[in-house]
Amino acid sequence: MIPVSAADPAGPAPMGADPWPALLALRRATAAGWPDGPVSVDGAAGTRLVAGADGEFITGTNGPLVDLFLPILRAAAGRPYVVAHLGQSLDGRIALACGESRWVTGEADLDHNHRLRAIADAVLVGAGTVAADDPQLTVRRCAGDHAVRVVLDPARRLGPDFKVFADGAAPTLLVCRADLARPGERVGQAEVVGVAASGKGVAPADVLAALAARGLGFVFIEGGGVTVSRFLAAGAVDRLQVTVAPMIIGSGRPALSLPEIPTLDVALRPPTRVLPLGGDVLFDCVMR
Repeated sequence: MIPVSAADPAGPAPMGADPWPALLALRRATAAGWPDGPVSVDGAAGTRLVAGADGEFITGTNGPLVDLFLPILRAAAGRPYVVAHLGQSLDGRIALACGESRWVTGEADLDHNHRLRAIADAVLVGAGTVAADDPQLTVRRCAGDHAVRVVLDPARRLGPDFKVFADGAAPTLLVCRADLARPGERVGQAEVVGVAASGKGVAPADVLAALAARGLGFVFIEGGGVTVSRFLAAGAVDRLQVTVAPMIIGSGRPALSLPEIPTLDVALRPPTRVLPLGGDVLFDCVMR
């Protein structure tokens, strides 16, 4: 068990050059809730991270990784939590019209995606992302365990040959309308989970409830734009992260598409942090 204790801010040794092991340890240690007072965790290679009761960093070598992830870990501790992320061009495109998206954002954003997978209980993508990219959705660019992979395919349009269904690398769920699911059914190695229909699809709240019933409270929505937009429009996203690359595509698939609004005064204006991410810029927006 990873130790969690009230900590003397002057006590711990400074954190090592790589704080990620300590951030991972903090996520595991506080998954059930943030304790009263400061919390201290030990990571690999002698790293240690101490965070205050409100999640502020106290001791060690502060750096971009701690600045980026500590508020997320504090906000997600002990409750269901949804982080959505998109990487886009300056003109708001996530891919060409044909679906090609490798890579709009740079290496640092890829690393960031893998770290989000590593701290999440489940990583969720829509059927369109699977069809276009055939992603693995596993953790490969950083330390950490694979999340449960969730493919949202309400109309059951995907076959069993995609990597997420065939490779057996991590537990995988295919979520569809309940009228299209049969008890015990699988697509490749993925378990089929039926959710009550909502129009032609499924309601984001019902999807999240089905995942929470399986103990999957921290959900990372990795894409694509349609899926993130639907969860955002439904008020089902706690934190939206948009990484913007210094690239102009000029056409293609948009990042976000929400229902039309009558005036700008009802536009979403969330509290936002702006952080450098390699050669890109990350907008970290608190939605609720």
